[in-house]
Amino acid sequence: MTLSAPAGYGKTTLLAQWAMRDARAFAWVSLDERDNDPIVFLRHVGMALDAIEPLSPRVIRALAAPGDSIWVSAIPRLGAAVASSRAPLVLVLDDSHLLRSRQSLRAVSVLGDHVPEGSMLVLAGRVMPRLPIAALRASGRLLEVGVEELALDDREARLLLHGTGVDLGLAATTTLVSRCEGWPAGLYLAGLALCNQTDTVTKDERIAGFGGDDRYLTDYFRGEYLSSLRPHALRFLRRTSVLDRMSGPLCDALLDDLGSARELEKIERSNLFLVPLDHRREWYRYHQLFRDLLQRELLESEPELVPTLHRRAADWYETHGDLESALEHVIAEGDTERAAQIVTGLALPVYFSGRVATVERWLASFDAEQRERYPGVALMGGWVHALRGRREEAEEWLAVAQHGTFKGRLPDGSRSLETWIALLRAAMCCDGVSKMLADAERALADLPSKSLLRPSAMMVQGAAYILLGQDERGDVILSQAASEAERLGATDTRVVALSERSLIASARGDTSAAEALATEASKLIDSSHLGDYVTGAMALATFARAQLRHGRWESARAHLVRAQRLRPLLKESALPWFGIQTRLELARAYLALRDTQGARSLLGEVGEILRFRPHVGVLAEEAKALWKEVDEMPEPVDGTRYGLTGAELRVLPLLATHLSFREIGERLFVSRNTIKTHAISVYRKLGVSSRSEAIHRADELGLVDVNSSAA
Repeated sequence: MTLSAPAGYGKTTLLAQWAMRDARAFAWVSLDERDNDPIVFLRHVGMALDAIEPLSPRVIRALAAPGDSIWVSAIPRLGAAVASSRAPLVLVLDDSHLLRSRQSLRAVSVLGDHVPEGSMLVLAGRVMPRLPIAALRASGRLLEVGVEELALDDREARLLLHGTGVDLGLAATTTLVSRCEGWPAGLYLAGLALCNQTDTVTKDERIAGFGGDDRYLTDYFRGEYLSSLRPHALRFLRRTSVLDRMSGPLCDALLDDLGSARELEKIERSNLFLVPLDHRREWYRYHQLFRDLLQRELLESEPELVPTLHRRAADWYETHGDLESALEHVIAEGDTERAAQIVTGLALPVYFSGRVATVERWLASFDAEQRERYPGVALMGGWVHALRGRREEAEEWLAVAQHGTFKGRLPDGSRSLETWIALLRAAMCCDGVSKMLADAERALADLPSKSLLRPSAMMVQGAAYILLGQDERGDVILSQAASEAERLGATDTRVVALSERSLIASARGDTSAAEALATEASKLIDSSHLGDYVTGAMALATFARAQLRHGRWESARAHLVRAQRLRPLLKESALPWFGIQTRLELARAYLALRDTQGARSLLGEVGEILRFRPHVGVLAEEAKALWKEVDEMPEPVDGTRYGLTGAELRVLPLLATHLSFREIGERLFVSRNTIKTHAISVYRKLGVSSRSEAIHRADELGLVDVNSSAA
């Protein structure tokens, strides 16, 4: 068995706990530099074994005076003693990373070959000594325990932190465990650091501020590792700490040198907090806390070199077609012009891939002055804010883009920024539906066929025709928009186009097509990780309505709940037509559930949007008609408001009696299991967890009369 991990992972502690619980005897040898003399090593092993089971005089004499060759007398006799031990045992060689001499390592191999069935040889250390373990691994005779198995989980970390006097909640503990990557020593030192913070700092601020440059960790890393390194190795560690991940060629380019791959191999063999990222050992990263310290030391020792290192890394990534990684280094270098160029080209593809948080982080790196200098970035910000439902921010960034001057071609090949501006204005319906349509068509005329914005322009054009009451024409364009979006990977746009088409199909009474389109859009949301995109709200609403038509109450409610979670993003919708359409569809779903209060709330929000964007075509009349439906609908007193089926409504009054499920089943001529299934469904829909709670809730709602039922 091998037990390998950097210092502070509790290897010795684990072995001690194991020894306390295992019925086998443990022969424990704590190795040091002297054990690189094979005679010293063998004597230490012999003493540990003799304490468990006395060795024969022949073995003791061989160890005391091995003669000309230890291979003739000492090792064979000690190996035979291990093989012939009367009871199973565990031979532990702790700190085995200190063994470097060829003869001592060969002695370990020979002893391993003599370990009998039921016994174990355990090598524990920061790194594994160079032994021929490949054959053992291939034969299944080797058990390997490493960093992943020794890292603490949240529960274990809370216990450790409690021992330092720190009591954290689950969320805070999870954050700290992630920061320390489960490293026990790091968590312990974090606990000490948190205990010594002033009371003016909140617990969350203390956790957020903890890193590898904390003085406790700095002392630990320097004492355990950095102090023993050669200047060249230490310089390599510091300079490569600017990288999130490393490979030999990348480090060569960064350092303007050769041999980085071999250096990374050496670091990994020394178990110096280097984490391999693939099985081929080509890409690595540093442990987060270790990297924090190295970056601090780099800033202290060579601050003038940091921008150069980031520029070299950016050049390497851009040469190899990885613009996202290049951008991180460009931003760190402070080259805003180059960063603006990359962001303008990457923002939409990354947004459509479901990683809007990454795009928002990029945009946040540009201050107000820089946005004015780079209108392409401002326009990308306007798009993202609009798609995220932030009207004021979208209008602000759009205004900046309109007043800026953009030189050169845009990343999608567009000849002018005016094309992008026209499309964003169309999507935001800034000047009414007629201008919305004109701007969308203008954008379509100028956008290249490969542009990711082209499907968006078609989708906005199709939506404009719907707002003008020309559903059939709009449906044709939206179908083309969905196809173009699929071709170019603009998944978010495709979801909206499909949802719009579902609305059209529903309006003309084609419920089958409406359901198929809504189902396709809903599946796309889940498969493309767009669950927190506000543009998915309409898809969820149309799918919920489709489910309600088939009486699938639970599925409909689940999708309405998901849509409601996106409702705050709809509150100040930068796409007013989309916000109104989505709310109207949600209101129709609530009406189907007889929830007039929910429908009124949604229609009230529609009214607020119409006050600042009154020119949205037919939507104002649709809202007025829906208000009329709500006003004319009487408040229900039956269970349909709560999604109860006819069978469940028949069971409900009988639940208020003394009858068992079996007896109720006999009255209704169904099985006991059927009654139990109906009862559980009733509990869920009424928001209760027991029969008595269901009876009480149904009585409050007027669904049953407890007194008459009891009689």
